[in-house]
Amino acid sequence: MRKLLLLLSLVVSSYLLFAQQPITGKVVDAKTGAPLAGVSIRVKSTKKGVSTDNDGHFTLSARSGDILEISIIGYTSQNYSLTEASGITIALEPASTELKEIVFVGNRGAGRAKTETPVPVDVIKIGQVGLSSAKMDLSSQLNMLAPSFNYNKQSGGDGADAIDLATLRGLGPDQTLVLINGKRRHQTAFVALFGTRGRGNSGTDLNAIPEASIDRVEILRDGASAQYGSDAIAGVINIILKKDINHLNVTAGYGSYYDHKYNSLNNVQPSQYVTGHQLDGQTFTLGLDYGLALGKRGGFINFAGNFLTQGKTFRQEPDTNLTTNPVALPVNTGRRANGDASVTSGGIMFNAELPSAGKTTFYSFGGYNYKNSNAYAYSRNFSGTINSPGEQNLVRFPTDANGNLVFVPGIMHKVDPSGPTVTDPSVIGSANDIYFNPIEDVHITDASLALGFKSKTDNNWNWDLSNTFGVNNFHYYGDKTFNASLDAAGATKTHFDDGGFYFFQNTVNLDIDKHFKNIAQGMTLSFGAEYRFEQYGIYKGELASYATIDTSTFYYPSSPNPSKKAGGAQGFPGYRPSDEVVANRSNIAFYADADLDITDKWLVDGAVRLENYTDFGFVNTYKLATRYKIAPTFNLRGSVSTGFRAPSLQQINFSYVESNVQAGVISLVNILPNTSPITRAAGIPDLKQEKSVNGSLGFSWKPIRDLLVTADGYLVKIKNRVVLSGEFSASDNTLDPAIINALNSQGIQNAQFFANAVNTTNIGLDVVVDYTKHMGKNTFKASLAGNFQHLTIDKINVPSKLNDNDDHRQAFFSDREQLFVKASAPPAKINLALEYDINKFGIGTHLTYFGEIKLLGYGGTVTLDDGSKTVPELFDYKAKTVTDLYADYSFSKKITLYLGADNLFNVHPSFGYVPGARLSAFDGETGGPWDAVQMGFNGLRLFTKLAINL
Repeated sequence: MRKLLLLLSLVVSSYLLFAQQPITGKVVDAKTGAPLAGVSIRVKSTKKGVSTDNDGHFTLSARSGDILEISIIGYTSQNYSLTEASGITIALEPASTELKEIVFVGNRGAGRAKTETPVPVDVIKIGQVGLSSAKMDLSSQLNMLAPSFNYNKQSGGDGADAIDLATLRGLGPDQTLVLINGKRRHQTAFVALFGTRGRGNSGTDLNAIPEASIDRVEILRDGASAQYGSDAIAGVINIILKKDINHLNVTAGYGSYYDHKYNSLNNVQPSQYVTGHQLDGQTFTLGLDYGLALGKRGGFINFAGNFLTQGKTFRQEPDTNLTTNPVALPVNTGRRANGDASVTSGGIMFNAELPSAGKTTFYSFGGYNYKNSNAYAYSRNFSGTINSPGEQNLVRFPTDANGNLVFVPGIMHKVDPSGPTVTDPSVIGSANDIYFNPIEDVHITDASLALGFKSKTDNNWNWDLSNTFGVNNFHYYGDKTFNASLDAAGATKTHFDDGGFYFFQNTVNLDIDKHFKNIAQGMTLSFGAEYRFEQYGIYKGELASYATIDTSTFYYPSSPNPSKKAGGAQGFPGYRPSDEVVANRSNIAFYADADLDITDKWLVDGAVRLENYTDFGFVNTYKLATRYKIAPTFNLRGSVSTGFRAPSLQQINFSYVESNVQAGVISLVNILPNTSPITRAAGIPDLKQEKSVNGSLGFSWKPIRDLLVTADGYLVKIKNRVVLSGEFSASDNTLDPAIINALNSQGIQNAQFFANAVNTTNIGLDVVVDYTKHMGKNTFKASLAGNFQHLTIDKINVPSKLNDNDDHRQAFFSDREQLFVKASAPPAKINLALEYDINKFGIGTHLTYFGEIKLLGYGGTVTLDDGSKTVPELFDYKAKTVTDLYADYSFSKKITLYLGADNLFNVHPSFGYVPGARLSAFDGETGGPWDAVQMGFNGLRLFTKLAINL
């Protein structure tokens, strides 16, 4: 009897002991094995429960035999009978591909299903959608898929040809923060100057991140400065890297433009232009990724790499016969090589996690990318080197001691290839003119590395300590160009080291959070600190890249006018010793974020952030967001927040003598740092932070199982936006004498500077509709993504010394520059994607509508060709729709082939000139027939891609 009682006592004690022990486990996606955050786990008998953390882990108290109810939107709910106390792994089956995404951006605690967030978040699986398009880089693919993501491919914009700066909601490229795995990504060292939208801004080079390394992209379309700090005024792009192991994924692609209408080869006189082939812009891409398991506790390391090579494109109006064709354009002598730059780039990336025997996990990710961009600058014409207005008779070609041209084959071109090589500019005519196109050869290196530890304390506080390093270096070279002041020796010196600049950033983060299940229906409290150090530097080029070696005057044969030899490399003069700078700053920040489920239906999220910068001081920002479940399938959401963007070190310290081209006239302009005596003389104060107020209101609605609709309206008001001013000249006698004296004392003729010049308001609406219908082995998908926005300029903050007349106000920030700010995004962009899959075969289309935008030419006004009147030089880029078509075939579950055409009907933008003023064409920002508008001007693009998953 005693033995029986002892046995029963042991059984009861074991049961009670087990009942008191915490139950630990993990919830994963049944198909991918990826951990699921935010999963609700409740004990059926008591209804008490918890949610999984960011790594899918949970801990709760329960008895053996209890039933656990596991549920999350987008997955089939499951009941689990508890038989063990630890090591539980629960796999949930996705219920709907549209709803299963868990997003981590927009909340500093645990993730949520994208339809349950209080702010709009797009989730884009790049590996799935990028294959069905001729678009070969990340920026162009996001431009097609995300409603308020915008970028303009630049041409003739110096370094802007080499980097695609993107924007959200029609704001500046530096007003969007980019994260990788939730950690701040460094910006590029580049500052947009000539030939670009976002003039005076920096941004992040998304194309420096290998596509093969990316699992998905989360785009938070809402102001988030209170949560993430500077640059998050327009929103946040969070790039999540792959964690896949034991699978080799290979993607290869080929694409080429076939513009049978505007290719320069189709011109009536092709020798007027630099030309390529009928199939140009030929592109090849290769992407690889593979993962390995690390240790025995779920660790991994994933390696990925991408290689891309893309050729130049050449575009001109084919008919230049003005006498026979009423819509013909004159020969474009200012930009004889008009089109996209060539690009060669390659990058690698890794992502790794290594859990320890305890609760701590070490993680790391990073990579390296190299890019070479080779772009043509504006043309130099020998006939334009003498008696040319505004040129001051500057010779831009190498000449001998007698002033005769030294012809250099392979670089210089003759308009009439069969004609004589005429060396005297006084007898050169349009039929036998000689020209060359300087090449801007840009080499960009980009490196990053993040290291961190994350863990959970015994009382369920999650902590994450990390250090993230990043550096970007821009190095310019001038190629196939000349420094005319080297005289005849300049004919052999055709390559120049122009110098460049770099940007370095190191960020230390400590993030702490905990979920309190007994506060209302659950609350997650997050707080943390950040320390960031930044350095920006400009380094000079070689002497011949910027200097005038021979300063003497000479006379051309048959010309009585004295001439001078232009110094520096034509196309892109090098950085000078006076431009060199090394500037540092640091900041420290603290934030707190509380995410509270007041009821099962009502969620409230609040955040506050305090930051202090060593160069401009203290800022504080706030955010309040909420979501209310009006019905099981209808969520109402909204937010209000304040935001800021610190002026970048690039904007504060940039200095350069730029070769500017306006109306075919080449001039040198000094871009001055904010600390320059000339800037001070003009009354420009130190740059200060941009401040914003953001508001949004929207809903997510799932009226039927296969249909999801979201709509979000937004308002963004920004004060003190940093822009680059227009030009001020020492020859302008109406300027304040202090400004003229400062210019003359520095020997500067023309100057520009950065200033907190503009206040804007942007109102818009994002609409996304997704429908997926499975019918046996067949699937139909439809997606509609649209952005509608309107930006107004509320105020231009003109300094008092430049606010004395309309000419100076226009020079400070002209009507033309205002239209560029407004044209960062079209007033409407709508993308409709349709796809039908039949067993192994699929076919689909993308229809993209770009709304009308209007820009001004350099002159502001233009005289009609018949001389009848002068009108505004307004370029009206009409609304256009571009049609893409593709098909795919799966040879097996592991191999799929894609082929198709983007811009199937070869649609181009409207020409950038005023009707009736054809003789004044090519006065836009690119110097070509079109400005750099979003739809691009390269026309039809054919492609094929192959995906192999082993």
